[in-house]
Amino acid sequence: MKYFKKILRYANPYKGYAYGNIISNVFYALFGTLAFVSLMPMLKVLFGNSERVTQLPEYGGITELGDYFEKYSNYYINRQIEANGELNTLLIMISLVIATFLLKNFFGYLAMYFITYLRNGVLKDLRNDLYKKSVDLPVSHYSEKRKGDTIARITSDVLEIQHSFLSILELIVREPLMILFTIIAMLAISVELTIFVFIFIPVSGLIISRIGKSLKKRSTRVQEEQGHFLSLLEETLGGLKIIKGFNAEPIFNRKFEDSTSRFYHYSNSLKNRQNLASPASEFLGIVVIAILLWYGGSMVLVENTLAPEEFIVYMGLAYNILTPAKAISKASYGVKKGNAAAERVLEILETPSTIKDAPDAVEKNEFKREIAIKNIFFKYEDEYVLKDFSITVPKGQTVALVGQSGSGKSTVANLITRFYDVDKGEIAIDGTDIRKISQKSLRGLLGLVTQDSILFNDTVEGNLRVAKENATEKELIDALKVANAWEFVKDLPQGLHTNIGDSGNKLSGGQKQRLSIARAVLKNPPIMILDEATSALDTESERLVQEALENMMKHRTSVVIAHRLSTIQNADQIIVLSKGQIVEQGKHHELLSKGGVYKGLVEMQSLG
Repeated sequence: MKYFKKILRYANPYKGYAYGNIISNVFYALFGTLAFVSLMPMLKVLFGNSERVTQLPEYGGITELGDYFEKYSNYYINRQIEANGELNTLLIMISLVIATFLLKNFFGYLAMYFITYLRNGVLKDLRNDLYKKSVDLPVSHYSEKRKGDTIARITSDVLEIQHSFLSILELIVREPLMILFTIIAMLAISVELTIFVFIFIPVSGLIISRIGKSLKKRSTRVQEEQGHFLSLLEETLGGLKIIKGFNAEPIFNRKFEDSTSRFYHYSNSLKNRQNLASPASEFLGIVVIAILLWYGGSMVLVENTLAPEEFIVYMGLAYNILTPAKAISKASYGVKKGNAAAERVLEILETPSTIKDAPDAVEKNEFKREIAIKNIFFKYEDEYVLKDFSITVPKGQTVALVGQSGSGKSTVANLITRFYDVDKGEIAIDGTDIRKISQKSLRGLLGLVTQDSILFNDTVEGNLRVAKENATEKELIDALKVANAWEFVKDLPQGLHTNIGDSGNKLSGGQKQRLSIARAVLKNPPIMILDEATSALDTESERLVQEALENMMKHRTSVVIAHRLSTIQNADQIIVLSKGQIVEQGKHHELLSKGGVYKGLVEMQSLG
């Protein structure tokens, strides 16, 4: 129940609906009981079994409630028969029964009306918090976790909470009250018979609770497997070209079928155990009713201590307990199953973010002097990928980082943008450690163009406004012109308002990259981080993108991670990395004249 309590805190903003639900359920349970009790006067008229009572009875307290109700109903029936005749009295009694059932169902609908707003409000806020947390978690979190598993938690696990976990909200008041009012009515009719019934109910409850014990474990396996095949689906759609290009469809089909086969077996096991709840509780209820028929029947036929119409109403009330008892047993299974889903959802919400603003973080809105990287060490897992690395990037200069794959170039970009934190040393902007600058203001100073051209399934305009939401159309067009992108955007079917498809796949590689550059230009930051922005392009696209980059880098401080060395010949400083350490640094011609690592890299690319 600890997870249920944590989810329930999301109900606080919807307390008004909760109170409406509680009040409606009180009346639902009351009229649900009275609906059966109101049958008794009608049955007395039918059986002609009403005792003649000519004076209004006196109320003698709660202990004599049953006798008082019986005498009052007899008094009322006799008055009606004398005034209107037996047939008209029967019609009045039938109308009373219909009215109580109508009121019961009216308040039942009202209770469901209020709980709908409460449940859906909780789910909306829960999903919003999950999304915010997913965005807030550092990039490193998703290098360890499957994205599909996160998607499964936000979609299917939250739905599981709705179907099985929050359904208990409907039952917290209604079903227990229905049982309570019904028991009061049963006690009013016959204390002896009610005590007899309650000997058997705990035995039934014990058997039902034994069935539900393994549900949480089974449910966890089902939800984990669902996360696994959603991850496979996400990877498949992302890598479709490779899968088709290598005729690897059978491999991925086999992986997916293995996962869905496990899901099939786990789901069957869970569902079969869950399906056992309803027939088991119904059968045990009927056993109790059968015993009741035998014992109550002997009270009517042999002992003559119970009137036939009282026994019929009593049996109706006893059966009236079965429905809420079944609902409660089903809900207890739902809580066990929902517990597994809530645990997975809360795991995301309660995951501490490793990249946090310091309590005394400062807002930095301008860049004045330099970026200083001082003696930093960093590792993703066990081995350091940067060791005692130090560089200074003065304002207005372009510093290029070069080296073979795995030398640590892109890691430097990830650390400056604070997607990761250094293990030792510090990165400072104008003398302030970036860990003491708020993440929002730090990233406000930075523009980022990555190798992968990350674009969204939106219009050209929508993708640009990620950088500056309130930009004018002129600002958008100016940014596109600086990035050499306006020449193709103006020819698109709807210009700025053309949807560019999933990940921008309606555009060529060069067009996507120029759009990424236009987005960075629109932001107009003082510092640019360019992570191998031309490595995936053909020669013509590279020329256009390189021009765009040069336009963008004018009067800005730039850190360029370079794959193609031809693109960084004009850099103010070139840093050559190998295995996380600086092996050479200087200008292009200085490094060539040294005849060292940099010259070797240039010659290798020239031969390529």
